[in-house]
Amino acid sequence: MTRIIKQFLVLTAVICWYTTETYAQEALKPRPSPLEMVTLKYGDVYVKITYCRPHKRDRKIFGDLLPFGEVWRTGANEATEITITGSVKLNGQTIKPGTYTLFTIPDKDHWTIILNSELGQWGAYNYNPKLDIVNFQVPVSTTSEIFEPFTIAFEQKAKSAVLVLMWDKTKVSIPIEFL
Repeated sequence: MTRIIKQFLVLTAVICWYTTETYAQEALKPRPSPLEMVTLKYGDVYVKITYCRPHKRDRKIFGDLLPFGEVWRTGANEATEITITGSVKLNGQTIKPGTYTLFTIPDKDHWTIILNSELGQWGAYNYNPKLDIVNFQVPVSTTSEIFEPFTIAFEQKAKSAVLVLMWDKTKVSIPIEFL
């Protein structure tokens, strides 16, 4: 009986070790759409955007991978979140300090920009428009440069900034005014 128990314990230990090693290796693999954070500081106001960067990978992005007229998480994996520590104006709309989910609705000639109060979402599957804080449209421009990974950046100016979303040859600019 003791020999059977020892064999069982050894077998259990081997299975546990193998399972742990397998999951540990999976956790260490880099994500195909890596996590990124961009920040902007102006006076006492700090703006931080956390998002995942999908890559073009020879795909047609807008109108295909991302259908026009549908809500997008503005990145990959978890929905993109923006934190603002002081009141600002985005495209003329006053935004109070807080953390919001940043959704977009891409279209051929404009994008709808949405700040939503529900946090911790995966994708845009549970997007609830009743929780929108603000919703506005900005024009789309085309770039000569191809952005392989989806990129969010800030262009800081004297008393303002521009939040820029770029992917493939598409660029969307959102003016920011500090209050």
